Amino acid sequence: MKSAQASVLYDAPGPRARALYRASSVVVSALLIGLGVIIYRALDDKGQLTSEKWEPFTMSTTWTTYILPGLQGTLVAAAVSIVLALILGMALGIARLSDHRSVRILAGAFVELFRAIPVLILMLFAYALFAEYQVFRSKYLALAAVIVGLTLYNGSVIAEIVRAGIKSLPQGQTEAAKALGMRKGQIMLTILLPQAITVMLPAIVSQMVIALKDSALGYMIGYVEVVRSGQQIGAYYGNYLSALIVVAIIMIIINATLTSIATRLEKRLRRGQKQSAPVTRNTVTENILPAGPA
Repeated sequence: MKSAQASVLYDAPGPRARALYRASSVVVSALLIGLGVIIYRALDDKGQLTSEKWEPFTMSTTWTTYILPGLQGTLVAAAVSIVLALILGMALGIARLSDHRSVRILAGAFVELFRAIPVLILMLFAYALFAEYQVFRSKYLALAAVIVGLTLYNGSVIAEIVRAGIKSLPQGQTEAAKALGMRKGQIMLTILLPQAITVMLPAIVSQMVIALKDSALGYMIGYVEVVRSGQQIGAYYGNYLSALIVVAIIMIIINATLTSIATRLEKRLRRGQKQSAPVTRNTVTENILPAGPA
């Protein structure tokens, strides 16, 4: 029965094909093992696998001098830019659905422009601009440039997520709300956006993770974040491999925590939507039209 079902979906491999698959798996596994052995020997020859390379991470000074300040810089830049990008993205996404053609064109041009420019270029441009006109004190120049670059890029991407999320909702809800006499702003804020957030949440969380990782590009303009701190540890103690592994573990923990929180929030929102009765066109029609003869 299983072979019959499998043959309906695709051609079941014959004896030769299965033998070829097994042989290919053996060859690929052998190549991966050989590559692993080569990498291990190269690292061992450089002394990167000795316990002495990990000793700096047992000292409190390594954490207080390098890792914790770098982690603080990463979290501050990411948190501020994510909040600003969400606000900017919501505003631009709604503007792209405006009834006014000029508003749609301006919002669309803004989104397409900053979505096409690499984040690093935005940071470098903002840093040079702020330094030239002394917009911020020198202490905050790099932080401001990182936040501006991340906000403009991620806000433009979130704007497209918002627009797509709202457009994916059934048109009947908008028509029903209009039949009740609601204005477009009321429809957007009270009906469409609350439902679209649940649809958009996975994509928005992915963009938040990207913003968190892209904050590492700030090292190009002298911003102190966790990746730069890892490079400083490697330069000081000569343990680049272990330093970058520790930094990678920290970033994985942060991203996993953010994803876990968003997943729980999404489940709670979906559960709340199932419990609440949705507004449908039929319900509205029954409320505003007189009942027919029995």
